[in-house]
Amino acid sequence: MAQILRVPATVFSRSFARYQDEALSEKIIEVTSHGRVIGGYLSASELEHYKSLKRREREVLIVGELDEDTISDIENAQYGVAPK
Repeated sequence: MAQILRVPATVFSRSFARYQDEALSEKIIEVTSHGRVIGGYLSASELEHYKSLKRREREVLIVGELDEDTISDIENAQYGVAPK
């Protein structure tokens, strides 16, 4: 798991260049306001990791809302065979 550094928003905004460099080693910086996390800053490597996780997310579909073509494609799908 990545290391997390917590920084108040005012300090982060005043010293952005410093925290931009810090992100290289710390990986993740949580930005807080009044003790509550309001945002974050990720290193480039953590951002790529996040993007890869988002690509792997699954979409939830409700069967009753699917059109006939999609239902037909599902019915005719074969395990391990890519769709055409």
